[in-house]
Amino acid sequence: MSLYDLDLQEDAEERPFNVRYFMRMLGYTRRYSKTAAAGVGLTLVGILIGLAEPMLLKTAIDQGIVAKNIEVVTRVLGILIAFRLIQWVSSARQIRIMNFLGQKILYDLREELFEHIQRLPVSFFHRYPVGKIVSRLTNDVNHMSQLASSNTVNLLSQLVSLVGIVAIMVWAHWKMALLSFTTLPLLVLVMTKVRWSMEHAWGETRKAIGEINAHLNETVQGLQVIQAFGQEEENSRKFSKAGKKFFGSYMKAIKIEVAFWPLTDLVGALGTVIVVLYGSMELFRGTVSLGLMLAFVNYLGKFWAPISTFSRAWSQILSAMASAERVFGILDVPLETEGDETKVEMPRVQGEVFFENVSFHYRAGEPVLRNISFRVKPGETIALVGPTGAGKTTIINLVAAFHRPTSGRVLVDGYDLAGVKLSSYRKQLGIVLQDTFIFSGTILDNIKFGKPGASMDEVERAAKASRAIEFISRMPKGFESEVHERGQNLSTGERQLLAFTRALLADPRILILDEATSSIDPETERLIQEAMKTLLKGRTSFIIAHRLSTVRAADRIFVVQDGRIVEEGSHQELVNKGGLYAHLYEAQFKMNHNKVRLKGDHANRREPDGTGGTNMADLASSPN
Repeated sequence: MSLYDLDLQEDAEERPFNVRYFMRMLGYTRRYSKTAAAGVGLTLVGILIGLAEPMLLKTAIDQGIVAKNIEVVTRVLGILIAFRLIQWVSSARQIRIMNFLGQKILYDLREELFEHIQRLPVSFFHRYPVGKIVSRLTNDVNHMSQLASSNTVNLLSQLVSLVGIVAIMVWAHWKMALLSFTTLPLLVLVMTKVRWSMEHAWGETRKAIGEINAHLNETVQGLQVIQAFGQEEENSRKFSKAGKKFFGSYMKAIKIEVAFWPLTDLVGALGTVIVVLYGSMELFRGTVSLGLMLAFVNYLGKFWAPISTFSRAWSQILSAMASAERVFGILDVPLETEGDETKVEMPRVQGEVFFENVSFHYRAGEPVLRNISFRVKPGETIALVGPTGAGKTTIINLVAAFHRPTSGRVLVDGYDLAGVKLSSYRKQLGIVLQDTFIFSGTILDNIKFGKPGASMDEVERAAKASRAIEFISRMPKGFESEVHERGQNLSTGERQLLAFTRALLADPRILILDEATSSIDPETERLIQEAMKTLLKGRTSFIIAHRLSTVRAADRIFVVQDGRIVEEGSHQELVNKGGLYAHLYEAQFKMNHNKVRLKGDHANRREPDGTGGTNMADLASSPN
């Protein structure tokens, strides 16, 4: 399945029954076949006892009570008590087994999906919302595990029970059996039409509560912006609207449900009345015994239960089919590592990178890169500049093998990245992003993330080289200090220094810095610039940077525009050339120069270093 073929629209509540999905779900029970067989066996025990009880009741009445034979009554009652004990034990055991089976399937399916998601191409996550992925791992997997275990067994048991009841009723008295079936069409109508309306109403209720949760989450995440713009009342109005929608959908669902169950009871009672009237007449004629009459009414009561359960279980199956479609849709997306057994192991990288006529597009007919070719020598530092959306990030994503070219080749040390094992290549990569990701845990855990086996001495040397040691030493427990989710208890600059330390410790052969010095204060940038001198040394590096302090230090600068490299050279060469880069540089120089004049700081009139907040992407978009 293509990454872009997945349905990203609103999730469907139900899908038509799909035999392939159903058999695929049942496949997760194979490794627990003995457990599943035991659960089915115990369920059948309960069904057989339930089928036998009305006939035992008939014997007790006809051969015991009517015949005034207390021995028969006593014997039948003893058997009934024994049956109930067996049924209680088997039912308790069956519940435990089916819950165990369901949880095992849930665990296996969730593990498989999680492992699969971890190995999907990065491009998949550009298209698939995080909330939907979380929902697949929780709600959808849970629905599927229930179907593969308890729901399937329950459905089969009710089907067996229904067939058994019908067979006994026809065998016992076929005329009364046919009469009891006359209300079946009416019951099916209620079960299908009214139940469908009820399920749909509850589905709308679930959507409404989902909207409330989404709005609540958005409010908490964006509370600072809401308060800053004074939009509390408007936001409350939206929340109130979502609450009213939930209230309306909930009351509608309750109204239908309140009508549904009495309707099913009424239809069942109507069938019972018909049978009792006919049976009474036959009883008066002496063609039917009292025991058979009561047993038949008992079977009739049991007859409606499987139909109701079957209808409810069928609805759950269709819901599980919708979940299966979504989960299997992800599991069927090809992994990055598919075909790795035929690919070569990447040796130690020297760092030569060659783009050979590379084009790339996310969607057909919308090229992001257009026939790009360049060669980077080992140890060379390349800066990528240009307007937002020009294709800079796509280039580094191709270097990192997060994407594959639509056409052309990306080679590292002469190896086509399409033919190497990505794990062997990416172990030699280092990446520092603008919004670097910090994991919850300790500072030490985060630094050692790329090299878990590093010694404490190596960690300290990396922290000193990256200048992160200064803020780490101020932390309450130093390297053992706890970091909150996404590093929320660290400043932006501290998170960046931590990311540099992590990259430095991993000792990558190819380094990628994606706007790693943006959104930080001048003092922290000074520390990072010092750290970069150590980090870049002896490594092939690709830097996306809009601040000239970083760009000017590069060996070569690629100016990217509209998916093409329109200029290439050192800072001075490009300035002397008088092209796009020179225009951007001059515009930034003038803007920062004017800022200095406004501050009245004549002593600082010098060439811009980019710390004033102006960047080349902004200027590239400027009409000036």
